[in-house]
Amino acid sequence: MSAGTNRCPKCNGEMVQGFTCGREGPNRVVSTWVQGTPEKAGWLFRQIRKVPPDKCVPVGIFRCSACGFLESYARPEFAAK
Repeated sequence: MSAGTNRCPKCNGEMVQGFTCGREGPNRVVSTWVQGTPEKAGWLFRQIRKVPPDKCVPVGIFRCSACGFLESYARPEFAAK
């Protein structure tokens, strides 16, 4: 996929490259979508650089109980409450 030419197959909206980011360890957090591409911070544990909070959008994932299809949405209302 090349930047700027990707359209949503459901609504024809623009698709923007991003990735999900979560924490490992004793705390479980809602994954977030982050605009842009990940940048390595170090070689150990595959860390990524700190991401500004204004670039993060919580991710909600829905699963079909019949076939298992997953569909993800990045929207502010999916933040932990």
